[in-house]
Formats: sequence, structure tokens, C-alpha cells
Amino acid sequence: MVVHGRVGPRPRGNTSLLHNVQDKVEGLFETRAGGLPMYKDKPYTYGASRKIRPMWRRRRVLAFLGLAALLTLMYLNGAFSRDREGEKGSVWGLGSFNEAPKGKVDWEKRRQHVVDAFEKSWDAYERYAWGYDEFHPVSKGKRQMAKDGLGWIIIDSLDTMMLMNQTKRLSHAREWLQQTLTWDQDQDVNTFETTIRMLGGLLSAHYLSTEFPNMAPVPEDAGGEDLYLEKAKDLADRLIVAFDSPPTATLQLEFKYLAKLTGEKFYWDKVEKVMQVIDDNGTEDGLVPIFIYPDSGKFKGRNVRLGSRGDSYYEYLIKQYLQTNKAEPIYEEMWTQALDGVRRHLVTYTEHSGFTIIAERPEGLDAPLSPKMDHLARKLATWTRKDEEDMKLAAELTHTCWATYKYMATGLAAEITHFNVNKPPLSEGAAHPTPPSTLDGADLDAPWRADFIVKPADAHNLQRPETVESLVYMWRITKDVKYREWGWEMFMSFMDHTAVEDGGFSSLTNANTLPPVSRDNMESFWLIVFNTEAHPLPRFEMGRLFSTGWNRKPRDRFGKIVQTAGAEGTEGTETQGGA
Repeated sequence: MVVHGRVGPRPRGNTSLLHNVQDKVEGLFETRAGGLPMYKDKPYTYGASRKIRPMWRRRRVLAFLGLAALLTLMYLNGAFSRDREGEKGSVWGLGSFNEAPKGKVDWEKRRQHVVDAFEKSWDAYERYAWGYDEFHPVSKGKRQMAKDGLGWIIIDSLDTMMLMNQTKRLSHAREWLQQTLTWDQDQDVNTFETTIRMLGGLLSAHYLSTEFPNMAPVPEDAGGEDLYLEKAKDLADRLIVAFDSPPTATLQLEFKYLAKLTGEKFYWDKVEKVMQVIDDNGTEDGLVPIFIYPDSGKFKGRNVRLGSRGDSYYEYLIKQYLQTNKAEPIYEEMWTQALDGVRRHLVTYTEHSGFTIIAERPEGLDAPLSPKMDHLARKLATWTRKDEEDMKLAAELTHTCWATYKYMATGLAAEITHFNVNKPPLSEGAAHPTPPSTLDGADLDAPWRADFIVKPADAHNLQRPETVESLVYMWRITKDVKYREWGWEMFMSFMDHTAVEDGGFSSLTNANTLPPVSRDNMESFWLIVFNTEAHPLPRFEMGRLFSTGWNRKPRDRFGKIVQTAGAEGTEGTETQGGA
């Protein structure tokens, strides 16, 4: 959910940084001056869109990282490929992409293309917009989200630079953090986005720099080894006032890790209480509406979906369970109920070709299904348990996500895709056609295309990482090379259609026309793509200081609270309840 916190003078209370730091644990968004973008929900709109023609072949991909397999997944950075014959090197001087004999793939060189892509993106930002929160690569414009800036792009990229051994660039970033960045600004901020990107980015940088000090090492006098942690705690102490509103969900991973590092238990207690407030409302099959009244913590409305405003709630259930090395089974229970609810109420199939989708229930679980899937809903592959049933569903959904890319003229998926489904929609497991295993995006008459609908207002592409993240997990679990190949196809499309002359890459206002229409904005998560909440954090043991701190109320087999009292929902102000 998103509520607004504030950076400014720190609140009084227990805010000192302990010396015994444990440093080796494991639609369109409305623009307003100084506002913070809600990337997980909807994007900013800018002025008149500019058209840019696709540049010649430049194929470098981003760094990928999963929460549970940090260093192993690092080797997958850019390791997606498809041989294409007869191509020249790119105008960026990266050399030919056809470096290996036909039928073979040189993964090391493709990994280097990943690094090259990051360097070109970062260097353009450094040249034209250094220290600014937004970079508009087409116009070479820049903008701050607060008076003195929040470090949006710089902090979001710290861990990527470490993993890519970008010592010089990281040193420049640390210098800016030490000498320029200040949170002492009177500024409203989006609590969720600031937590996952700024707080999460700093904590991830602290973890990597202390646990793996040989990755992009910097001089000891460059701000001190606790620079990232000190900045993180300073920010957290300013954001903590947002928890005066009960239902500030999906911030648990970051604040729990900060509590573990500092020994400050109140961080842990604040975010644990949030989970209790939400769960005490009662759920049906583990699924929660996306809106909550901030004053009472009660659900508002019945809109259930795994897209924007809803996705992170479910993701943080399973990740909280994993973060503390499975020491909090309450979150596994909540996750299992939610996944069963997704199967029962949200999974269905397209009418003609049988693609599996996760739909929405905007009026409640007993109301009609809406066959629509946000880009943010495309991550079930990151949630799979080790059993065949869940892997089958994950594979089917990943196949559909790949098809949303193939459907578009640029090969880059729309922000939202609608689908043609049977009336009434089929339930999961019902007999349905088998979708084609190969898809030719250039064949506009292919029968499978009849199942896909992209409305003009939804045709933008924001460089989102969710689908590519799912491909990483699927490759890691199955070892099926097709997931690598699909990922490389997607990356080639980014190189062909989003690169900007003189540096940078831009999101697109329209990804279904050639040449595409640029949004003139390089999203900060274009430079990261570790996981959907941006930054890798370690697992750790809870120890004696921390505990789950709450128990679930008795429930029936559908997850409904037994013998609960009181009405559901009260009048109040609307707050987003999932992401």
C-alpha cells in the first residue's frame, strides 16, 4: 500500500545507531511538482512525446538477482542469447553480437554486453543529470523530486555497480552520498517507493559491501564502511512516522533487516503490527482488497487483483518467510492460502489458444472476472514451491508473459494487456486448448493474436523488470534454455527501440508502433532488475531479540475468521492496500 511519509527533521525518540552493527548477516499517474512517482502503480506523464528511431543493434542486458540465490543468479546477468547472422557491431562500439560459431553461444561476451549497457546508461545520466532524481535522455532534461534531491537513480544503482565491479562509478556515487545527499528536507514522499528503492538500495549496498568487500572495493576513507547504513537509518527514522497510520504494508523486508542490523527492535515491531492489522480483517481464500482505510485499517471496497496496488502484499508474504530462514511459519500459511485463492478465483484461460492468465475481480470474488493482466502481475514464477503443480502453473504464466512481448510491434510488452476469454471463464484445470510453443511476432495473422487486446491508453512500456525476473527464476529451476532465449529476445527489443542517441535508454509512450514513441524518461529500475522490489537482501536468523509478535485469529478452511464480530469497513480516507 502507499501512504505518504515525510523526509524532514527526525522525530524524537530512540534513533541512535548502535555501535555493534551486525554487518555480516544474511491509467496514468498524475504529475505534480516535487511529487514522487509511484512506479509500482502508474507512471508519470510528461509533455509532448517525442519519436525516436530505433538505433542499430545494441544488445546488453541488466543485472538480475533473486532473493534466495544471490551470487548464482549474478552469473545470469545478460546471459540470454539468440544467434543472429550477418549483424554488424553497434554504434556504441560494443563489437559484433555474432562472436561464436553458429549454434553456440558465448555467454561471457553476452555478460559483458550487460555491463556495457549499464555503463552507457549510467554515463549518460552522469553526463547530463548527475545528482538529479529523474533523467530525460531524449531532451537531456533532469528534475528533482524534492528541493535538494533524494538520490533516486544513484541509490537505486549502488548494488548493481558492486556486482558489476564498477569501482570508479561507485566511488563517484559514494562521494555524492557523503558530501551532497541530505534527508533534512521538508518534503512529502511516497512511503512505499522510498522504502523499497532508497532504504532498500542503501541496505542492499551495505550488505554487499560488508559481506563481499572485494566487489568494487572503495578506499576506506570514502565515507567509512557504515556510510550506507548510516544513511539508511537516517532515512528510516524520518519514514517511521508513516506507521502512525495502521495499514502501511509491504515494507517489512527492509525494516526487519534494518532492525537486525541495528538491534533497534521498534522497527521490527512497527512492521509486524501492520501484518496483524491487515490479517485481522479476515480474508476469503487469503486474498485481500487493494484499498484500506488508514484510520481504521479496515478494507475499503472489494477489488482483488495481483496487479498494481496488490502485487507486493502477496510477494512479501513468502519473502518474509524466507528472510528469517523459515522461522515464521505464519507467513508461509498466509502465502499458501493466498496461492490457493489465486488458483480458485483468478486463474483462467484465453478463448482461442488457451493461454493461462491471472485475471482480476474488481467487484469481489463472487462478482464477474475481468480478463486483464498488469505487467506487475507477472511474477508467479518467483513464488513457486517445489512441486509439479505449482511449476506447471508458473510455466504456463511465463509463457503468456512472453506472448505479451511478442504481440507488440516493438517486441516490448504493454503496461496492461486484456484477453479474450470464454463466457463464463474457465476455472483452473478445465479443458482448454494448448497455446503454441513458438510465436512469430511478425505474423499479424497468427490465430493466437486473437486472444490479446492492448488498448491505446495501455500501450506504454516502462522498462519494467517483472517478466524478465520470472524468466531468471524459470531458467534457474528448470534449466530450459528457452527462458534464456526469450529473455535475450526481449533485451534485443529494448536495444533496438529504446536506446537514445548520445546516451541513455527511454521508456515508451507507445510500444505498438514503429518507430515507437518515446516517453523521454529512463526509469531508475532500468539499471537494477534484481527482483521486483529492486534490491537483494540476505536471509538471517531472528535471534532472541525478535519474534513474529502476533497470532492469527481462528479461521475456517477458506481463510475466513471464525466468529468474528464487528462490521467490515468504516468511513474514512482511502489508502492503497497491497503495494
